[in-house]
Amino acid sequence: MRHVRRLCLVLGDQLSLDLASLAGLEPEQDTVLLAEVMEEASHVPHHPQKITLIFSAMRHFAEALRQRGFAVQYVTLDDPDNSGSLPGELLRWQALLKPDELHLTECGDWRLEQSLKDSGLPIQWHADGRFFCSRAQFARWADGKQQLRMEFFYREMRRTHSVLLNGDGSPVGGAWNFDEENRKALPKGTAAPYPKGFSTDVITREVLTLVAERFSTHYGALDTFDYPVTHGDAQALWEYFLDFGLPAFGDYQDAMASDEPYLFHARISAALNIGLLDVRTLCSDVESAYWAGRIPINAAEGFIRQLLGWREYVRGVYWLKMPGYADGNVFANSRPLPEFYWTARTRMNCMRQAIGQSLKHAYAHHIQRLMVTGNFALLAGIAPSQICDWYLAIYMDAFDWVELPNTLGMVMHADGGYLGSKPYCASGQYIKRMSDYCRGCAYKVSESTTEDACPFNALYWHFVMRHGDLLRGNQRMGMIYKNLERMPAAKQQALWQRGQALLAKLDAGESL
Repeated sequence: MRHVRRLCLVLGDQLSLDLASLAGLEPEQDTVLLAEVMEEASHVPHHPQKITLIFSAMRHFAEALRQRGFAVQYVTLDDPDNSGSLPGELLRWQALLKPDELHLTECGDWRLEQSLKDSGLPIQWHADGRFFCSRAQFARWADGKQQLRMEFFYREMRRTHSVLLNGDGSPVGGAWNFDEENRKALPKGTAAPYPKGFSTDVITREVLTLVAERFSTHYGALDTFDYPVTHGDAQALWEYFLDFGLPAFGDYQDAMASDEPYLFHARISAALNIGLLDVRTLCSDVESAYWAGRIPINAAEGFIRQLLGWREYVRGVYWLKMPGYADGNVFANSRPLPEFYWTARTRMNCMRQAIGQSLKHAYAHHIQRLMVTGNFALLAGIAPSQICDWYLAIYMDAFDWVELPNTLGMVMHADGGYLGSKPYCASGQYIKRMSDYCRGCAYKVSESTTEDACPFNALYWHFVMRHGDLLRGNQRMGMIYKNLERMPAAKQQALWQRGQALLAKLDAGESL
C-alpha cells in the first residue's frame, strides 16, 4: 500500500472542486475519502429524493476526482465494512491508510462538526471559502449588536464585494432594496416556464434502487426525481433560469398558484448548497444580465439579496449562536406537528398544495414555506424542534446551517426576534392575495368564526391575543394590536372560541 501524506474527507454537501481542503492535494501522495453513512441519512427521516441527490452527486463527484488523477476511497451505504457514521469512517480509514495528516473543510451542521471534533483525531480544519462571509467575519460584524438586522448586513456585503453599485458607491437603481416591487400576485393566464428536468443515468438509477430499498419508510415520492447531480447539469439548470425565469422572478417571487410548484423560481438552491454551483459566479451572472439589459433591477436585486444577503446572514447567525440557538422557544410552544404535514391529507387547499408538492418534489419556494406551512405552524403553536425537523427532512436544499435559522428564527420567531424583527404571521387574506389557493378550498376565506371559516383567520387572531404580553411592545406589531383593540368584544370572543376549537382538534389528532 502506498504511503498517504494527506487524507481528505469530503462531505456530501461539499462537492466543489475548489473546496478549501482539496487545495494543495497531490494525486501521487494524497487520498480523498467520501462515505455514504446511515447516521447522516436518517438522523431525521430525509426525503428519499434528497438522499438520492446527495448520494448520486457524491458518486459523480468521486468519478470527477478520479478523472483528474486523484486517489479516491468511496464507501457506499451497503458496504459491509461501513461503520455507519462519518467519525467512524474517518477513524477506520485513518487506521487503514495511516496518513500523515487529516484534512476537512468546516461542516454545515454543528452536530456533525462537533462529533468529528470529539473523535480525538488530529484534524486540520479549513474555512469554507464557498461563502462570501466567513464565520469570523460575521462574528466581527455582529459584535456588540443586541439585535441583528439582515438589511444592514446585506448593504455592507454589497459594498464589500462591489455588487450592483454605481461608480460612486451608491446602489444601482437608487435604492438598496426593491422588495416592495416583488410582491405581485400571478395574473390570470400568465404562463411560467416549463420546468427543466434531467434524466437519470446508470449511477443515479443505482442510487434510486438503493434508496427505495433502504429508506422505504421515509415520506416522499421517488419517481419524480429529476434534479441535476453533476456540475454540468447544475450549470445547465442555472442558465435555463437566467434565460427564462429570472426576468420575471422579481415581480412574482412571492406568488403562489395551484399545481404550479416552481413558477419563476430557479430551483438551484439544492445544487448550490451541495457545491455543484458557486455563489460568486451566480451573483456575477445576475449582475451581468442586469447590465446587459436582460433583466430589470427588481429581479437582479431581489435574487442577489437572497444569495449575498439572506443566505450569508442566516449562516452567520447559525455559527454565531449554536448550539444554544436550537433550543429557542420564546412562545413556549409544545404542540406536536400534525400528521397531515407528512401526508397532505387536509381540507385546507393551500396546505394541501404546499405539502403535496413538497412530498412529490422535495421542494417548495420561500413564500410557501414561510407564509403557508410555516405560518400555520406558528399560529398553531407547534413545538419549534418538530417543525424544524420537518423542514430539515422534507426539503432537498435543507441543511442545518440554513434550515434552522430560517425555521426557528424567521418562521417560528422562537429566538425572540434575534434574526427577524417581527413574527411573519398572517390570516387567510394574505394567502388569498398572493395565490389562487382559496378558490379550490373547502373553507371560506371570507369567514372567520363559522364552522366552514378559513382556519388561518381565527388562528391568526388567537395567536395575536394569546401572545400580547410578548408582542405588544414590538413596533412592527403596533397596528395589529390597535386593530384588535378596536374590535368589538363579542367578535374577539368568537375568534378566541373558534381558535380554541381548532387547536382542540389538532390536540385530538384530527386533521383540519
